[in-house]
Amino acid sequence: MRKRGKPAKSPPAAATIRKAGKEGVRIRREHKGRGGKTVSVIDGLALSEAEARALLKRLKGRLGTGGTFRGGVLEIQGDHREALRSLLEAEGHAVKLAGG
Repeated sequence: MRKRGKPAKSPPAAATIRKAGKEGVRIRREHKGRGGKTVSVIDGLALSEAEARALLKRLKGRLGTGGTFRGGVLEIQGDHREALRSLLEAEGHAVKLAGG
């Protein structure tokens, strides 16, 4: 017999961030809709969610800043595009800077 209330939770699927196709990993700067605050957004990593969160933790520690994993992309507080590029390339990712 099923309990009333919340439906039974199904086990989470192995979430994978969008596969890096021709574009590869892109780093862009955004500030619209963020109260004037600038963030560096990393998109296109071919990693599982757990691997992406571990990478995010390493990057935040190296840069001494905050960040989050949201919607399949990594967001690092501040404009750290060049530093992120060198750190990601050191980890073996092909990185391009996007935007201006």
